[in-house]
Amino acid sequence: MNPLRTYDYLVLSRSRLLGWVRPLSREQYDSDHPIGMGSLARTLHHIRAAEWSYMQRILGRTEPVKDVSPEHDPEITSGCPVSFEVLEPTWEREAKEHRGAIAAVRDWDSATIYTTIWEDRPYRYRASPADIFTQLVLHEVHHRAQALHILRHLGVSTEEIDYNALMWEHIESD
Repeated sequence: MNPLRTYDYLVLSRSRLLGWVRPLSREQYDSDHPIGMGSLARTLHHIRAAEWSYMQRILGRTEPVKDVSPEHDPEITSGCPVSFEVLEPTWEREAKEHRGAIAAVRDWDSATIYTTIWEDRPYRYRASPADIFTQLVLHEVHHRAQALHILRHLGVSTEEIDYNALMWEHIESD
């Protein structure tokens, strides 16, 4: 697997998703749904904040971030999700930073012990950058499916965003 190409796919498919979200009203963006994190706003906030958190691990941070800011809190325990008008440009800026960090990884296989806090309890894990990157990708795809489900319930038409549709070269047949 090529991590940069995989991340480029995430960014491209995410841009399509965000393009379908952009025209929604604030009420639609915040509306409650029995899937994902409960709303499109909370689900997208969770995906973005979790990516930031996973990237902290790939960058070598082994201890939990103390007093995480609300915008980087994947569980949104410290307030409301950020507005779409804040989320989209922040995510685009962070994606460029994250791509650079992914490109800089030289050893994808050496495992490190990480500590995280879940429900006020510390957990320790041993994982390599490859493991963490795999979680980052699969986590986004999982929650993106939930976001697409919410969009469809809001009456939004979406298109194919699978990897093969966006990243494979299409060759015309005779």
